[in-house]
Amino acid sequence: MKTMSWRLVALLAAIALVFVACGDDDAATTTEAPSTTEAATTTEAPTTTEAATTTEAATTTEAGFEAPEGALVSVAADAPTLDGVADEAAWADAPGITVGVAGGANAGAHDVTIKSVHSGDMVYFLLTWDDANDSHLRSPWEKQADGSWKQLSNPDDNPKSGGNNTYYEDKMAMIWNINESPITNFETQGCFTACHAGENSDTKAFGNKYAPADGEMGDIWHWKSVRNVGQLDDQYLDATRWSEDTEEAGRHGDPKDGGGYYNNVTEDGLMPMYMVAGGGDKNGDPGYIRETDIVEFDDSLFVEGDLVPGIITAPFTGDRGDLTAGYAWADGVWTVEFSRQLVTGSEFDVQFDDMSAIYHFGVAIFDNAQTMHSYQTGVSLFVFKP
Repeated sequence: MKTMSWRLVALLAAIALVFVACGDDDAATTTEAPSTTEAATTTEAPTTTEAATTTEAATTTEAGFEAPEGALVSVAADAPTLDGVADEAAWADAPGITVGVAGGANAGAHDVTIKSVHSGDMVYFLLTWDDANDSHLRSPWEKQADGSWKQLSNPDDNPKSGGNNTYYEDKMAMIWNINESPITNFETQGCFTACHAGENSDTKAFGNKYAPADGEMGDIWHWKSVRNVGQLDDQYLDATRWSEDTEEAGRHGDPKDGGGYYNNVTEDGLMPMYMVAGGGDKNGDPGYIRETDIVEFDDSLFVEGDLVPGIITAPFTGDRGDLTAGYAWADGVWTVEFSRQLVTGSEFDVQFDDMSAIYHFGVAIFDNAQTMHSYQTGVSLFVFKP
């Protein structure tokens, strides 16, 4: 009995490690804030019920239209306002699915409700999930008693231990199979087919992420509550392997013409480089400073305990800025609405160019976590109702 128990523990630990390999350590940015480490992270595999996908409305079978069981169905409707409120009739009338995710840092498990509508050449998505806290103090600067500045982080943060899960931000990610270059086994395994746990274990805890074979690609939609203002970060996955020159392996940002985010730090790394006029509220809110609002930092305005945001941000332009969003946290729930053109023409994007096709995606939630996300087992289906 004792031997069987130890074997079961070992099996669960191995499963958790595989899922951690799917974690996102914010690929495609060279301006990551100093990493920090998680405290008491739970990485147990989800139960069957946690991973289940359920449908909210029985609209999958009607005259002339039949959707696969459990599929997310996008219905024709007036375009909703992207404000994080989601009070339009379009959303109230749209069917939805609920996807269970588990195994992440902090809360560990969430139920994610997903809806979609389409209007003209646009498709819209609504995601809501439970989260007890609006986590937006992402590595802020704090003035110390001796007048120096410290960028807050977990006491023991490093990539090998799983990244920053204390002073970070809430995030959500979806990954789609790209029509012209599908990922092997994605239609049955979802993003797990691209997770490679244990690689480079001497330097990081979560392994690497890349497509199994050259030419295969996935479209990553990455919402970041602090760094993306009015957008999702449009990224992609390919088959690039890890090397010292490609530390993010297969994860990349889509090409951009401008915009993005970077650390608010001086060249010597000792203090903030910028602030808002007058110094702001000095409590770290809202977690970022818009690039259009930055002014030269005036240290004399601050006293011990004051906080300054650690991120400067500007909207992406170009391919990486394809996803427009509105979002809000209220009463323990995140509400994220976003839109994209059905067809972007980019090789790095899934193209919704066949309204009769079945598309495949997976979803993950990061509760104030850099990499240790709650994950979906399996894959979800997406179809359009004309």
